[in-house]
This record gives sequence, C-alpha cells and structure tokens, in this order.
Amino acid sequence: MRMAISYLESIIVGALQGVSELFPVSSLGHSILLPAWVGGKWADDLSMSAKDSPYLALLVAMHVATAAALVIFFWRDWVRILRGLWDVALTRQIRTPEARLGVLLVIATIPVGVAGLLLEKIVRHYLGTPVPTSIFLAINGFVLLSAEIMRKREPEPELAFASPTGRTTDLSMEDTIVLPTTDPDRASDVRLSRLSMRDVTLIGAAQIAALFPGISRSGSTIVAGLFKGMRHEDAARFAFLLATPVILAAGVLKMPELFKHENHAILGPALAGSVVAGVLSYISVKFLTAYFETKTLTPFAIYCLVAGLGSLVWFTIR
Repeated sequence: MRMAISYLESIIVGALQGVSELFPVSSLGHSILLPAWVGGKWADDLSMSAKDSPYLALLVAMHVATAAALVIFFWRDWVRILRGLWDVALTRQIRTPEARLGVLLVIATIPVGVAGLLLEKIVRHYLGTPVPTSIFLAINGFVLLSAEIMRKREPEPELAFASPTGRTTDLSMEDTIVLPTTDPDRASDVRLSRLSMRDVTLIGAAQIAALFPGISRSGSTIVAGLFKGMRHEDAARFAFLLATPVILAAGVLKMPELFKHENHAILGPALAGSVVAGVLSYISVKFLTAYFETKTLTPFAIYCLVAGLGSLVWFTIR
C-alpha cells in the first residue's frame, strides 16, 4: 500500500517550494532536509528514496506552479520574446533585442536539458539523502559567498544606441542597436541581449549543478552571470527568465506520473500545495527582482553555510 501525503504536509512543502525555488538556497535540498529534520511520519511520507513514494510526483506539480507564477510575473517580457522568436522564424534574421534574447535563452537551455535527461535520476537516487544534501547546501553557500568576494565588476555598457536615421537597424548575433528606452524591464532585456552565445551557454550550463540536491538553480545562474560582469539585477532577471522554460518543461515531462492510478490519493493535497507554491513563487520573484537592484547574495550564502553545516553535523552524529 502506498503512503498517503496529507494536506498539511503538502501545504507546508508547497510553501517551502514557493520560496526556496527562486531564492538561491535550493528547493530540492530543502525538500529533502525538511522531512528529515521533522522525522516520524513526515520522514516516511516525504521521502524521495523510499520505494513507490509519491513525493517526487507532488514536487513536480509544485514546480509547474512555480513556472506558471514566473510566466505571469514576466508575461510582458515573454510576449516580447515570443514575438521576437516568431519574427526570427519568419525572416531568418534577428532584428530586435527581444528576438536576440529569445535565441540566447534557447541556447542557454540546451546544456541543462541534455544533462537533466541523462543524469537526474542517477544523481537523485544516490544523493537524495540528508547527508549528501547537507554537504551540497554548504557548498552552495560557499560558492555564493565566494562569488561576492571575488567578483570583479566590468564597466556598465551604455543602454542603447540609435542609428543615424533614428530607426533600429538589423541585428546580428554580435551587435544590438536599439532606440533608447525608459522602461527599466526592457532596458534590462536590452543589456541581456548583448550577451555572447558563449557566455549564455556557460551561464546555462551552470544550472547543471542544481541537479545535485542542495545546489540552487537560481544561485548557480546568478553566480555565473556575476562572473561574466553582469549586474546583480540583470543576473537575477536572466536566471528567472531562463528557469521558466526549464522548470516548465521538466514539470510537464513528469506530470503524467502524478495522474497515475496509484497517485490519485494525493491529487487533492497536490493541488492545495501547488496553489500555495504558485502564490509564494510570485511573491518571491517580485521581492527578489527588487532586492537584487541594491543588495547581494551574501545573506543567502551565510544561511546556506549555517544550515548546511548544521544539518551535516546533526545527521552525522544522531
């Protein structure tokens, strides 16, 4: 008989997912450590390593909710990006910053997509337990802190340049010439569109580290962006835009697991937890996009170091 997940368990996990997926602290790591810390029935019900556990199916539903929250928050950006990609498909040319940004997001998604298909099950099967997760969470904190200590900011580029005729010119993958804009979101998109194909491939590949429980997807992407000289707010914005198709695709790919006959008992709790995850994901991304305009990764780094090392000591000695 399969274990049942209660509404309370699902709602608490949904709240955890909604916050930790976008904060650079690893949602997967926290989804493993929380049940282990609580112990008892929670540890049994919410175990990824237990045979026939429905926990992973529950988390899949919550990831889809997080992706939906990101789509809603960035809907204006995605409308511009998808229009740009449609124009690329029709004209075979990249003529706007949004089109170029769309192409770059596609390129950046490829490394983690391939790695996820090849490695995810293996990594989670062997490392999805409290002790390895604690170690990776501490490593995540160390990497975040190191990025802030070692980061060398490059001179910020000019926002945009108009052509002599006052019109935008055709764009190549190496240049972006646009009319000046006062929209801060579009201004950020313009700066992001200037990234090179090599840079976005490396930044996208940084997400592969998040396959290891305890390593944050958004944290890895932001750190890679900072090392490329990006502003905190631009690195975070790119991380959230890049996470949207990755999380959504992974969720949709695994969603049939949730609707298997043996998982029907958790559909109600999964829906409740997903609603909570979606709402808190929206609040989280709203907070973080404002936070990174003036602040750094340091508080999250300290938290991960303390939580990771503390968990490692606890699960090792008990």
